[in-house]
Amino acid sequence: MVLSLVAVSVVLVAWALLSQKLERLRLTAAMILVLAGVAVGFTTQDVLAETLNTDTAEHVAEIILAVLLFVDATEVRGGFFGSDPRSALRMLFIAMPIGLALSVLLGLWLLPGLSWAVLLVIACIVVPIDFAPTSTLLRDERIPERVRGLLNVEAGYNDGIVSPVFLFAVVLAAEHTHARTPLDALAAAVPPAVKALLVGVVVGAALAVLTNAAERRGLMTDQAKRLILVAAPLLSFGLSLGIDGNGFVSAFVCGIAFNYLRSSPTFRAELELVDDVGFLLAAVMWFVFGLTAVVALRTGVPLGLVVFCLLALTVVRILPVLVAMLGSRVSWRERLLLGWLGPRGVTSIVFGLLAFNALGGVAEHTVALVLVVAVLGSVIIHGVGAPAAARAYQRTQTKLAP
Repeated sequence: MVLSLVAVSVVLVAWALLSQKLERLRLTAAMILVLAGVAVGFTTQDVLAETLNTDTAEHVAEIILAVLLFVDATEVRGGFFGSDPRSALRMLFIAMPIGLALSVLLGLWLLPGLSWAVLLVIACIVVPIDFAPTSTLLRDERIPERVRGLLNVEAGYNDGIVSPVFLFAVVLAAEHTHARTPLDALAAAVPPAVKALLVGVVVGAALAVLTNAAERRGLMTDQAKRLILVAAPLLSFGLSLGIDGNGFVSAFVCGIAFNYLRSSPTFRAELELVDDVGFLLAAVMWFVFGLTAVVALRTGVPLGLVVFCLLALTVVRILPVLVAMLGSRVSWRERLLLGWLGPRGVTSIVFGLLAFNALGGVAEHTVALVLVVAVLGSVIIHGVGAPAAARAYQRTQTKLAP
């Protein structure tokens, strides 16, 4: 514990002191923390698996995910679904379901012996995108503004939309839940989701309206405006759990409601504190991911699993996007960019750790391996390939210009 705390602190200090130079080299804090986690993991691997597979670790991961879901929901700009809502809806409700289904089908082929419920859990881990490891891409002006806007909306909403599906699959796949059929799992998963939806809307809307009113009357300091955004996801998460609701969905919906109803010209500045908190929590998860990699990889990786992860990062992303965008106003070059620019990150890590705790036996080990191989593969593929794709797109546009 002490060694982990010191390692995370040292890495964050070093990254902070050299952040501009490291950013030019495209070395993010996430990448460095993964390496630190691996280094610490080699010295503590005997007790590491037991530590990760505890109720405390699970609850910490749940709280971190709730805050990150809230932060993601508040990041969406230009309206409820951004400046191109039709294309955003295609990405979220056509491309993503196709991606989940395609991942399950590939799993039946390449990951034999697992039930479809476990494969759906794995699909929920590998399909949602997250720009934490390559955050600069969303500010890269070589990428068309429409593409950046759509990716921003997708990254903001996809993990919150997938979380009920993930929990349904975990309920069905976990041995201790006694859910024998999909109907049993739905009966266990739907009521908490409905409760969470109501709690999230009420808490997010109430806090936004109250903040607007207090600001008009000059009752709030700038610090208080930032602080309320840190309290919001924790409040919605806690209230939802208090009535047996889904805390993830509640925090996510709370973020959407607050983002939509908060009227302030300084709202972006008010988000800085919760953004920083989210960054620190994400940093912890990247370090934990490095620890997890040591545990998962020590027994080797089957070839079929490597092929599955490679296809999950490419075909399972690109093909559904191309299908979803048929008949849209998005150009073919932009569609290919949308499909290629799909890094995986903290959402996959947290879902993977929660599944690792909930499942047992072969499924538990396979989930850990898929998590590690997929996220490490994404760091390599998207860390190198995404900037290359942006440069290639810029060159094609230059050639087409009159």
